[in-house]
Amino acid sequence: MVERALAAGIPFGWVTADAVYGGDGQFRLWLESRDIPHVLAVTKSQSVVSMGLLKEGAHHVIARLPEDAWEPLSCGNGVRGPRIYDWAAEPIRPLRRSGWAHWLLARRSRSKPAEIAYYICFAPEDTTFEEWIHVAGSRWSVEECFQTAKNETGLDHCQVRGYEAWYRHITLSMTAAAFLVVLRRASQKGAPHPVRDQIFSLSR
Repeated sequence: MVERALAAGIPFGWVTADAVYGGDGQFRLWLESRDIPHVLAVTKSQSVVSMGLLKEGAHHVIARLPEDAWEPLSCGNGVRGPRIYDWAAEPIRPLRRSGWAHWLLARRSRSKPAEIAYYICFAPEDTTFEEWIHVAGSRWSVEECFQTAKNETGLDHCQVRGYEAWYRHITLSMTAAAFLVVLRRASQKGAPHPVRDQIFSLSR
């Protein structure tokens, strides 16, 4: 999908995805080879190369960080307001290209500190901490869109007996969902015009 988006000239600034995609090393290297910044979720056991040139699990790298390395920040608004988590990051991959950086990002629940999510980040070295967090949090809104499309335009009302039938169904469903969003925005006084997302998100 990303390759087709590139070939079609679709503008996007980032790729983000869940751990199914983030755990695929070939996918990460493919994105790097095309200079595509990304924030990809990984499991806690994902092997990374620390700045000490040691290959170890993501959770071991983050566990060494001092408590003051964690910072409470919002990754976007949810139905109950800002979604605030504790965030921390540690540089990885010391052998890197000039101008680019690799980081291991971690998100910790404030109410359940034992619940930690991990992300491998690749971006220009001047990318801010807040921007990685924004990209990581963007998947929530994408998944919310999927759920809305399931409820409003029958995105999941397909038996998936063949690729062509599935493709036609989701194309019609997502087109209908997009039409409804544009129609709703147009009906709201003073609402901004819809704009294309700058983030390409992959979810199961």
